[in-house]
Amino acid sequence: MKLKTLIVIILMFTIHLITVGDIKAQESMIQPGEDLLYEVSFFGVKLGSIRIITEGYQTLNGVKVIKAKSYIDSYSGLPFVDLHSIFETWMDESVSYSHKFVSNTKTSEGWRYEQLLFNFDQGTIHVEDFVGKKQTRDFTINTKKRYADGLNLFFLARAKLYSKKNLKIPTIMEIDTVTTIINFGGKKANVEIDATDYPIKTVYFNGDANWTGLYGLTGKFEGWFSDDAACIPIKANMKVYVGNVNLELKSWKRKGWQPPRG
Repeated sequence: MKLKTLIVIILMFTIHLITVGDIKAQESMIQPGEDLLYEVSFFGVKLGSIRIITEGYQTLNGVKVIKAKSYIDSYSGLPFVDLHSIFETWMDESVSYSHKFVSNTKTSEGWRYEQLLFNFDQGTIHVEDFVGKKQTRDFTINTKKRYADGLNLFFLARAKLYSKKNLKIPTIMEIDTVTTIINFGGKKANVEIDATDYPIKTVYFNGDANWTGLYGLTGKFEGWFSDDAACIPIKANMKVYVGNVNLELKSWKRKGWQPPRG
């Protein structure tokens, strides 16, 4: 056997092992019915909650996808925050990019509905936007890249937690085609949250959002995800309009899972 042929076989086998490892990690992470609730705070002031539900596997236009949904709500009575949004994503099985994204956000003019349809075979993203029953936008973005939406990023980060790679992820945010940088260094840390009476074993990462999202979310961020097969986000720090806010896991529903003890 020629040396060149042997090298090609070894490379193909290595790529296969890496791919299989990523798929197994993703499959153990995804659990239909998973329901995670987070509390958002700013210097000790509780601003609101983020709830993320994994609805499970579906078929979209003949493609097997993973459907997830999130509810973002500010608490009532706050003088400077009034935020209510519902996000839905239909992610690829790899959770690396999205096939469809829908958002509903409460505004002063009524509920704003936005839909993104990704057609990667044709190299297009179709965007529709409504406020109430009035259509405000309808256009197509031409691109050869495959993009992750904002909710999709939540799962992509979980799937790549142990990769020890620095990733530059094509991201679509507020209809802008941008990038998200995430650095998965693999650093282990124990963190404490109010929901448990013991430190939780986690893996740390950080990154940079090169975009501005809901309520001014932008810039540098950092997170601590559970150091186990579920890779559940435990805590995160990020920047929004009011300043740096903290996200912390408040409650969870996932069969057979408890935060790993540190």
